[in-house]
Amino acid sequence: MPLRKRTKEKDDSNSDLSLSPPVSEDDLKKQNVHLKDEVKGLKSKEKRSIFATRRFLFSLGILFGVLLGFSVIERSDIEDMHAQLLLFMDQYDIALPALPDFDFSRVEQEFTRLRSNIPELWKFNRDGREFLVGDQIAARGLTAQHPVVLIPGVISTGLESWSTSPDYRPFFREKLWGGFNMLSQVTFNKEKWISAMMLDPVTGLDPPDGKVRAAEGIDAASSFIQGYWIWSKIVENLAAVNYDTNNLHLAPYDWRLSYFNLEERDGYFSRLKSTIEGLKRRQKKKTVIAAHSMGSTIILITDTLFFKWVESPEHGGGGPTWVEDHIEAYISVAGTHLAKAMAAFLSGEMKDTVQLNPAGSYVLERFFSRRERRKLFMSWAGSASMWIKGGDDIWGNETFAADDQPDSTHTHGELISFRDKQAIEAASLGEELSNMTSAQAGTWILQHTPSTFQKMMATNYSFGIERDEEALKRNDADPTKWTNPLEVRLPNAPSMKMYCVYGHGKETERSYWYARGEYEYEESPADGLNPTCTDPEDTGCVTLRTPLDLPLMRKSWIDAEYTNDTVTPKIWNGVKMGEGDGTVSLLSLGAMCVEGWKRPRWNPAGINITTVELPHLPVPSIPRGGANTSDHVDILGSTGLNEIILKVATGVGHEVEENFVSNIREYASKIRWDL
Repeated sequence: MPLRKRTKEKDDSNSDLSLSPPVSEDDLKKQNVHLKDEVKGLKSKEKRSIFATRRFLFSLGILFGVLLGFSVIERSDIEDMHAQLLLFMDQYDIALPALPDFDFSRVEQEFTRLRSNIPELWKFNRDGREFLVGDQIAARGLTAQHPVVLIPGVISTGLESWSTSPDYRPFFREKLWGGFNMLSQVTFNKEKWISAMMLDPVTGLDPPDGKVRAAEGIDAASSFIQGYWIWSKIVENLAAVNYDTNNLHLAPYDWRLSYFNLEERDGYFSRLKSTIEGLKRRQKKKTVIAAHSMGSTIILITDTLFFKWVESPEHGGGGPTWVEDHIEAYISVAGTHLAKAMAAFLSGEMKDTVQLNPAGSYVLERFFSRRERRKLFMSWAGSASMWIKGGDDIWGNETFAADDQPDSTHTHGELISFRDKQAIEAASLGEELSNMTSAQAGTWILQHTPSTFQKMMATNYSFGIERDEEALKRNDADPTKWTNPLEVRLPNAPSMKMYCVYGHGKETERSYWYARGEYEYEESPADGLNPTCTDPEDTGCVTLRTPLDLPLMRKSWIDAEYTNDTVTPKIWNGVKMGEGDGTVSLLSLGAMCVEGWKRPRWNPAGINITTVELPHLPVPSIPRGGANTSDHVDILGSTGLNEIILKVATGVGHEVEENFVSNIREYASKIRWDL
């Protein structure tokens, strides 16, 4: 049978072949010629350049990574990494076999020699501008005149763990914010890192067993991590004109705390007041204060908050003339006077997170989700100082915003907008969904936050606008108003000089397109079905959930799928772009400086305010833009800002002249300052 079967199959095969049409001799010759031509073409084809091969690109990537690592690493970093490796091995019980007792001194010498030969261009922390401005100022015969106090911006100060509980003891005195140790903890120990960095949602202070404090000294905010400088350029240039720790003070702080808790827990304002008074006694000169970013609001001790606190008889007790007697000048560097953004409180997002490429967004969401980021932001009461101030009078309404362009297709006055398909979907479910101005968005966002966050906001902040002069006088005694320049007056210091210095020319987030999803539960324990009350002043917890424990809050997020470069304003991944320094919008940076504080109701002493806008002119080939960048953080290393600070500190502040590169004066004139 098998033999017959194979024979039959063979016969069938021959039968099939016999049915195919015969191929002529001419066709075979043509096919033969065609195949020969193809083979000849393949043989004669030019070989791919070695520079385009995967092996070369892979090797080049390794070389670039090694050079990049050598450019930023220091000996202390090797010691830190060694300590982190030991901690990691101990945590997971990893043991390595004992190695012979090698002498690594020669290796260390070779490492130092190799690193010293790397071109300055490739060192992110060294780009050839060290001490340059200071040397130029010193060459004029100028030297230190006034003591200088530097106030870092939000998230600039390094934070250390001081907890001795078993869970946190392994990283006692290690930096949880800033430095390579932070990267190690976030990567390998994320849950413990989050629990250590979060504050108690009710008290706004340390969580159980956790204790995190601000690092101390000038190094606390000189660099974020090795190679990424913050204040170090300014410190270097000040040192070139005879500043040192005797007449230069950097005032670090725990930027997570509300202003009340910053004084209550750390005595921050009291210590800063004592420091400035001590400088006056020793140096016989008034102090120059330079504050960056959020240094114009609550946590970073601004011209309003710190000065009002120190004058208040119930707080600092310095009296109404303390500022006049102790402060020579105040320099606001990229100050967020009126706002930064509120999206982080609603969805844990901002421009930098939604504009990641798809792969980056996926990794970020899986590793550090929107929910986790939002929860962390809302535990940091200090971050609420980013909330928009002034409402629709400052930021616009449904049809108009002061910084709208003539050809705008959509106004920035609608801070949060929804696409038509979102509104149609909501209408089909019987829900009302409309675009929101800043005032409406503020209420809507608060409705999506836990009751603990709402209570913190009500007891620490105020975000309105006050035009009545008698009410402004009464606000001098109301600490909740001191963080809002629209609800409090500048101090009675007619001889003090004030400088507003910020960058312009970099696309900045201004308003948003949002999307909505399914309903979800609120995580706050105080809003749950079985709430736990830890506040002794609370008369009782009230659940916001239904008896059936149904989810009542919709997920909301920036509509990152929506991008349109052809309209005005441009829309990048759901973010409507405006003018600013890449982080803070132009209105927040300059409106109070050029218009608001020119009015006697907010500046009764007539303090002279000089506004200096620095154009953003980065050099693409230089890391972080070079000497003429005006990015929100990189401006601290710019030549223009360093010259201003050194001129004021050395007693020639009168040489600083106003400079404008934007239309801020036109925009500010359109704001509804008066009724």
